[in-house]
Amino acid sequence: MVTSPHPLASAAGAAVLDAGGNAIEAAVATAAVLAVTMPHFCGLGGDAVWLVADRQGRKASFLGIGAAAQTLPAYDQPVPLRGPGSAITSAAAVDSWQHALDYGARHWGGQAGFSALIAPAIQLAEEGYAPTASQGFWLDFRDEEIAQWPGFCAIFDHRGRSGPFRQPQLAESLRLLARDGARSFYEGELARRIADGLLAAGSPLTLQDLAQTRTRTAEPATLDYRGLTLLAPPPPTQGISTLAILGILSRFDLKNLPAEGSARYHLIVEAVKQAFLDRGQIADGDVEAITASCLDRARLDAKAAAIQSETALSWPHPYQHGDTVFFGVVDGKGNSASVLQSTYFDWGSGVVVGDTGILWQNRGAAFSIDPAHPNAVAPGKRPFYTLNPGMALKDGRPHLIYGTQGADGQPQTLAVLLTGLIDHGMSPHQALAQPRFLLGKTFSDSRDSLKLEASLPHAVINDMSACGHVVAPLAALSPLFGQAGAIRIEDSGDVIGAHDPRGEGLAVAAQNRPG
Repeated sequence: MVTSPHPLASAAGAAVLDAGGNAIEAAVATAAVLAVTMPHFCGLGGDAVWLVADRQGRKASFLGIGAAAQTLPAYDQPVPLRGPGSAITSAAAVDSWQHALDYGARHWGGQAGFSALIAPAIQLAEEGYAPTASQGFWLDFRDEEIAQWPGFCAIFDHRGRSGPFRQPQLAESLRLLARDGARSFYEGELARRIADGLLAAGSPLTLQDLAQTRTRTAEPATLDYRGLTLLAPPPPTQGISTLAILGILSRFDLKNLPAEGSARYHLIVEAVKQAFLDRGQIADGDVEAITASCLDRARLDAKAAAIQSETALSWPHPYQHGDTVFFGVVDGKGNSASVLQSTYFDWGSGVVVGDTGILWQNRGAAFSIDPAHPNAVAPGKRPFYTLNPGMALKDGRPHLIYGTQGADGQPQTLAVLLTGLIDHGMSPHQALAQPRFLLGKTFSDSRDSLKLEASLPHAVINDMSACGHVVAPLAALSPLFGQAGAIRIEDSGDVIGAHDPRGEGLAVAAQNRPG
């Protein structure tokens, strides 16, 4: 099964499974199509973070995170949120595709060629597709900004045009990748065109920075929750924040709280706050020390004890923006991949890279310019990272594959999703349809309030307010709550999956299931 936020991407992945490919090969095909069909959230100019696991007990995280340029300006103001000044980190998504394929070839018998896997993406870039409502929403949302981004509207603003949305320049870039291989993005003809385009736009990234871009394999962070082993990518991602939230919640009897009751939602919100108080230490550095500190058992005990059942902790802490795509794949042998791919903000930096059709990410805007901060900007450093795909193992085997879009909202949504799946026994469809919340600022509301989805009962919203939460409602199924996906592997080997009702994504089951 494949779940992703775009039907064409899910179909491309399912076709690979039907042809006998493994979960990683299907994930690469899905990733490539998403890079074409969801340009507002991901693309070749972005990054990707992977979790993979199998029935043999192997598990790994692939951190396809681009590092800051070797030569950076002297900062006396924060890193810009948009424009060439924000395009200061390399893009590792394409490298992560090949890195994952190499792993799949070693451990899962992978044989599919890179060029064949990205062929559907090339065809869609060349021939076009019908833009989604999500793509239109984020054009409308940024309408006043996009006119200021050189070359952007000519390529990406499809409004007012008829027929399929085509990206011929991107198709040519993909063809070069198919011809020369994934590393040509960093060390070939395409790399030179990218470097020239970045230079012309005013980015400090160089051909040498591209050539040094490499995906890193890391041991996933783990946490026991109700007898399952939860996996998350390690720092500099915020995966350990998600695990810390669940670690705090494991101290409470959620099963006996009403699923849509104020007691459950208050508890999850307060657990998020307690975990987020430690998030400032997450950075590109001593991964083991950071992980051990945030997930220390005594620390989680203390944070659980600090939660007051009827009183909200005040929350004036900064919010990180960001958008991305989650997709998950399970093949017929139980090999599983959970992946997030992103250009950070919707439409990334807004920088179109020369004639390549590639939109570059603005992940460098996540850096601090305070030299004493753990996430201080520095040459060759990876920024704090919001991407954190997840997986839960049962008896050492993949059981749940899950993830979501939404920057700071990712751990919050995953807490609701996982407690629904695990504590309340919901199906993936039911868990994804649950009302959500967002703590802190959002694109549409700069107040440090608790945004509650209007599908929550009025009595619950009133109770949350009575506890001291500064409540602000958002429309039910608002795109601002992100798009999540989940797959559950039953003990029988059957799979059940779904994608978020807040978008147009689908879970697609493969027709042929070997093994």
